[in-house]
Amino acid sequence: MSMSDEERRIARATLPAGLRPETLAVRTALPPSQHGENSEALFLTSAYVQPDAATSAQRFAASEDFTYSRTSNPTVRSLETRLAAMEGTEAAIATSTGMSAILLLCMGLLKAGDHVICSRSVFGSTINLFAKEFGKFGVETSFVSQTDLQDWQAAIKPATKLFFAETPTNPLTEVCDIRALADMAHAANALLVVDNTYSTPSLQRPAEFGADLIMHSATKYMDGQGRVMAGALCGPTRLIKDVFGPVMRTAGMVLSPFNAWVVLKGLETLGLRMRAQSEQALAVAHWLEARPEVARVYYPSLASHSQHELAMRQQSGQGGAVLSFELQGETPEAARAAAFHVIDSTRVLSIATNLGDTKSIITHPATTSHGRLSEEQRRAAGISQGLIRLAVGLEHVDDITDDLLRGLSTLKNR
Repeated sequence: MSMSDEERRIARATLPAGLRPETLAVRTALPPSQHGENSEALFLTSAYVQPDAATSAQRFAASEDFTYSRTSNPTVRSLETRLAAMEGTEAAIATSTGMSAILLLCMGLLKAGDHVICSRSVFGSTINLFAKEFGKFGVETSFVSQTDLQDWQAAIKPATKLFFAETPTNPLTEVCDIRALADMAHAANALLVVDNTYSTPSLQRPAEFGADLIMHSATKYMDGQGRVMAGALCGPTRLIKDVFGPVMRTAGMVLSPFNAWVVLKGLETLGLRMRAQSEQALAVAHWLEARPEVARVYYPSLASHSQHELAMRQQSGQGGAVLSFELQGETPEAARAAAFHVIDSTRVLSIATNLGDTKSIITHPATTSHGRLSEEQRRAAGISQGLIRLAVGLEHVDDITDDLLRGLSTLKNR
């Protein structure tokens, strides 16, 4: 039987089963247009012309065809399709930022009187969103140890609806047992959500360990070059389309087509970048461990890491590209001054609060990413004034360590 013109046009868009994540990251997308473009098209349009009123009514009622870009866009849909394939989930929904993905999650699943259990080691803005913003609307959150399963178990209440974990965490790279938390959550009739921003699906696929939903700040490694803001939720169709879809259409935390296109292109090199940057980070971590000025290094690939074996099982034997290290001081003020000196002495590294870039980024978490938390919250999360976070990029590793040495070697001379 010969193919029709339409079948011939889109034949290469129907991929065979069993492809590896690296291939899915390059090939998964919507079918090309009639022009047969090899690179996915960027659809910069807010509206879509309908052939007639009856079709328009049908498409708006179905909420699946392209009608208005607050509800759907071909470029955004391609990103969602690709990301779901890489995470091994049925569907994905893209959002304007990583924090808006968590906002969408909460608006879709929680109501007044519900209870959330969240690791106390997650990103500072995540803590504030649960504790402050949703606390105002009657959602209670218990913050527990990232690594203590008994702490999670003890926090369960009849109203518990959600477990939220970030693994590895920002910035101490603490790792949780995804399978154990999934089993615990399901026994309590709750859902487990895993923030997979640090590892990405190139290193870790939480759904394979039982997670119900995977959250991403695609601003980070999925873009990979610090260009755009984006976020996403990945999971089963019954949640992504039937629960979060209606909230998205109403609330509008939608990802722009241009940003979606940038991230879509970034995903094509994600596997290569994550492996290369993980190797770089491990080399820097080993170097820092040998420095007398450094009290402790936090990095999952190090044998000294508290959850090293678990991390290697869950993260494909890689540690990711982010590490943190601690400088000591006789007082918190002295420790912060030491950290500031090392940061300010750099000439190659970027002093910024983002991560996931090809350029290495150094920051002081206690005054940036976790600066809006109380000192009590920071202490509970292990964020000291002497802590420095380094997101390792693709510069030559010796240039990275040489840059850190400028400050470390002169600490006693200040």
